[in-house]
Amino acid sequence: MTLKRRTMVQAGLAAPALLSAESRRAMAQDRTRVIRSVPIGDLRALDPIWTTAYITRNHAYMVWDTLFALDEQNRPQPQMVGGHEASGDGLTWTFQLREGLRWHDNTPVRAADCVASVRRWGQRDGMGRALMAVTDSIEARDERTFQLKLKRAVGFVLDALGKIDSNVPFIMPERLARTDASTAITEVIGSGPFRFKREEWIPGAKVVYERFEGYVPRSEPASQAAGGKVVKVDRVESLYTPDAATAANGLITGELDLLETLSHDLVPLLERSRDVTVAPNDPFGYQLFMVINHLHPPFDKQDARKALQMAVNQKDFMAAVVGQHTPSRECAAIFGCGAEEDNRFSALGWPSRDVAKARELLRQSGYDGRPVVVMDPADNAILHPAALMAADTLKQIGVNVDLIAMDWSALVQRRASRAAPDQGGWNIFVTNATLTGIANPLLNIFTRHCDDAWFGWPCNARVPELTSAWAVETDPAKRQQIRTELERFHVDHVSSIPLGQYRSVIAYRNWLKGLIPGPALFYWNIEKT
Repeated sequence: MTLKRRTMVQAGLAAPALLSAESRRAMAQDRTRVIRSVPIGDLRALDPIWTTAYITRNHAYMVWDTLFALDEQNRPQPQMVGGHEASGDGLTWTFQLREGLRWHDNTPVRAADCVASVRRWGQRDGMGRALMAVTDSIEARDERTFQLKLKRAVGFVLDALGKIDSNVPFIMPERLARTDASTAITEVIGSGPFRFKREEWIPGAKVVYERFEGYVPRSEPASQAAGGKVVKVDRVESLYTPDAATAANGLITGELDLLETLSHDLVPLLERSRDVTVAPNDPFGYQLFMVINHLHPPFDKQDARKALQMAVNQKDFMAAVVGQHTPSRECAAIFGCGAEEDNRFSALGWPSRDVAKARELLRQSGYDGRPVVVMDPADNAILHPAALMAADTLKQIGVNVDLIAMDWSALVQRRASRAAPDQGGWNIFVTNATLTGIANPLLNIFTRHCDDAWFGWPCNARVPELTSAWAVETDPAKRQQIRTELERFHVDHVSSIPLGQYRSVIAYRNWLKGLIPGPALFYWNIEKT
C-alpha cells in the first residue's frame, strides 16, 4: 500500500468526504432505495456499439436490452424475444418480440428497431460481421416479427445475438440505430430496466440511473445476463472516485454501497471490515494483455515485437496487478486457458524468457532509440500497475520509454488514433478482457486482423482466412485444430501479448443482497436491506 493510501485509510473519516451533509441526510432517508457505487472508470462514451470499453458496456446494460442473453451456464436464452424458430434447413430464422416492450419515451419497441440495431452492430463487432457475411437479408415482417435469412447454415446465430461481452448487440430505436456505425450516438433512449438521467450526468463525477417503471421483466429467475431483470431499488448513483483509498474508506463508513473494482493492496483492509464482503464477481475471470501498435516503429517489425514478448514475465504482471489476494495464473493462449489446461507456453511456441537475447533482437530489428509511448490509465486500479510493469519491461531491453499518465476515458479516445506516437498516437497500452469474451475467434475482437482489426491494427491475411474457416466448420475436432493453429500464429506474429489470467474482485456492503455473477455488474435483482 502506498504511503498516501495508508495515511488516508488510517485517518478514517478524515479522508475526503464523498458526500455533502445534505446528501448524507438524503441518504439516511432513502437508504434502502438508492445504491451508490464506484464504477470501473469515468463514463465519457455512451455508445456501446461504437466502443468496446467496459465502462460503456456496463452503462449500456442499465439502459438497453438484448434479443438474447447468456445464462449462468453460458447458454443463449431469449430476452426481448418471446418466440423464435428456424427452418429445417437452418437458413431462415423468425423472431417475435414479447409483449409489453417499450422505450423510455413510452413508444413501443418494434421489429424495425431490432433490424436496424442488428445491422449496425454487425458493422462493428467481429461476431456480428461474421453473421452479416452469411446473411442474405434481415427484414421486419410486422410490428413485432422480423426474419433473418442466411446464405448458408451456421451454428452461431443465437450465440451471436446472445453475446454478452463487448460489443454486445444492444437494441436501440431505429432512428438511433441508423446512425453510421463509425459515429458515436449521444442520445440515450433504451428499453431496459433503468433510465439514464442525462440532466444529472456530470462527466468526471457522477452518473445517475432511475428505475424504468414501464419495464416488464421476464418471468424466469435472473441468471447472469438472462432471465427476469427485476429492479428492487429506485436509483443507482455511479460516483467516479479515482483515488482507491477514498473509495475504500467510503465503503467502510457506509457512504458507498459497492466498489466495481479495487486495488489489490486494499483487499486485506476491506476483508477485515465485518460490514463488507470482498468476492470475485465474474465466474470465469479476465485475461490481461498488452496491445501493440503495428503501424509505427519500432513494433511494426516482427523482431521488435518478439523481443518484447521474450522479455515479458507474466508472474511479475500478475503480482503487480492482483498480488496474492486474488487467484491468478500464467497463460500463453490468446483465447485463454481452460481450468484443465496448463499454461501452454511450450505447445504454442512462446519463446523462453531471456532479457539479454531480447535486447540484442531489438537492436537487430533496427530500433533507433526513439521514444516509445506507453499509455498509463492512472485512475484504473488494475491497468495502472500493469502499465507501470509494461514500461519497466521495455526499459529492461533498452527501450526509451515515454510513459504518459491519463485517465482511462482519455486512453479510450487516444487509442483510436493512427497518428505517429509523437503526434498524438501511441505504441503500447495494457487492457483486459473477460474470458467469456475472448474464448473463440469470433468472440475475440482483439485478435482480428487487417480490415477487421481492433486498435493496434495488425494485419496478416492468414488470420482472416483461418477465422472464416473456423466460423463455417461444423466438425468440433477440426474446429479445435483451427483454433490451435490460430493461437500458434498469434504467438509467432505477436499480434498482442497475453500477460496472465486472474479473477478480479468487487467489494460491497453486506446490506446488498442478490448480486448476480457475470462479466459486468448487473444492478437488477439487487436488494438493499
